[in-house]
Amino acid sequence: MTATIHKLDPRGEPSLDPVMGLVAHDLNLVNAVILDRMQSDIPLIPELAGHLIAGGGKRLRPMLTLASAKLLDYAGTRHHRLAAAVEFIHTATLLHDDVVDGSDLRRGKRTANLIWGNPASVLVGDFLFSRSFELMVEDGSLKVLKILSGASAVIAEGEVNQLTAVRRIETSEERYLDIIGAKTAALFAAACRIAAVVAERGEEEEAALDAYGRNLGIAFQLVDDAIDYVSDAGTMGKDAGDDFREGKMTLPVILAYARGDAEQKAFWKDAVSGKRSSDEDLAHAIGLMQETRAVDDTLARARHYGQRAVDALGGFSGGAAKNAMIEAVEFAVARAF
Repeated sequence: MTATIHKLDPRGEPSLDPVMGLVAHDLNLVNAVILDRMQSDIPLIPELAGHLIAGGGKRLRPMLTLASAKLLDYAGTRHHRLAAAVEFIHTATLLHDDVVDGSDLRRGKRTANLIWGNPASVLVGDFLFSRSFELMVEDGSLKVLKILSGASAVIAEGEVNQLTAVRRIETSEERYLDIIGAKTAALFAAACRIAAVVAERGEEEEAALDAYGRNLGIAFQLVDDAIDYVSDAGTMGKDAGDDFREGKMTLPVILAYARGDAEQKAFWKDAVSGKRSSDEDLAHAIGLMQETRAVDDTLARARHYGQRAVDALGGFSGGAAKNAMIEAVEFAVARAF
């Protein structure tokens, strides 16, 4: 029988605690690898990298590698270094993203680029990418290397695709899904899939874990993009309305524009082009999204992809690992409530 997401209402309180408890010992070993491999004789590198790596992130992606390994009853240790490689890839992309976006806040703290400048942030991001590839090579599996290096390339493509869609009001929902499937979901998918490789499981299990991670990643990003219009800086860890002011064509904007009348469409064109970016304009945008149910429907799509992630686990036997991975999906979607 297929499990179902069931905690997606204001009364539900899904948590990452089950998956964190499941992988706590392994995650300590991953953190030791991260701490060791972010070191350098150049003091700025560990100082800047540590600002973000130790900055309150949940380690969700490496936890997914570890949880997937638990699901498969993998008893080895290869996944520790590979989970660290996943976290380095993620951290490198965050450092680069904050430079591209000109962000001031990340996880509720000042961004590295704001403190040390854009050049240092870009170069330390490059350093972390290099460390991740060292860890992949040390693992010795060409298949693992192919999965993680391929994901890294796809992430970069997704970021470039998003960059070229900024302030383009004609951006479609299909293109948006292509963007988030690449820039966010690809690493979620790879993080889960490599566990099946190190556990020496077949293509079916690999594909199932890939589907779980990919759909979870899409749901996660959909919720992130909705939160920009329904939450505050304390909840998001970034400035409220950042996406609006940067002219990012996220799904709430795409839906609100498509459903608007002529006057509303004119507002969105001005807003996306950068002509309407004040706090009052943001409040008006949020009002239009409520009127057109753009945020509600974005969250409905997140639930859909979350359910697809849960369904992908249907072929695995039940137990603590499967239950924790299902609740991780529930947590990812319920963050918006």
